[in-house]
Amino acid sequence: MAPKIVFRTYQTESDLDPAMKLIDQDLSEPYSIYTYRFFVQQWPELCILAYDEDTHECIGVIICKLHPHRRGCMDMHFDSDKMQLNRGYIGMIAVDKSYRNHGIGRSLVVRALETMQKMGADEVILEAETNNQGALALYERLGFIREKRLFRYYLSGTDAYRLKLWL
Repeated sequence: MAPKIVFRTYQTESDLDPAMKLIDQDLSEPYSIYTYRFFVQQWPELCILAYDEDTHECIGVIICKLHPHRRGCMDMHFDSDKMQLNRGYIGMIAVDKSYRNHGIGRSLVVRALETMQKMGADEVILEAETNNQGALALYERLGFIREKRLFRYYLSGTDAYRLKLWL
């Protein structure tokens, strides 16, 4: 039976501990408390947590931001009067291993994208390890494209793809 999941946005500093625990277990890059605070204090509505309704345990998190971005030569399909775009960025996402394959990661991404779009995002970018086939498949099903390969992007020396979605 699929777990009952409750989603909510970041509310207080106490939300950071379970989010950091999940991300530290799942992602290859270490992040300091200051990195987390940079995101959640400026864009709390773009930090979404998933909780198991029965256990009240945090089982998923996505942490994003939205900022102005100067137009590039590849951004010509946007309004030509617009000199800058609002760019969303998915910085971190993690789902507890025992809760995977229930659509939680997809739900977190979709909720973040919907919020970014309401906040005026024109595009969203992220990086994913080239060997993370599950993540790449998820993002590509949602319409992201591989914009470029970033060689030795991660501290481990692993390459990444920068993925982009135009909204």
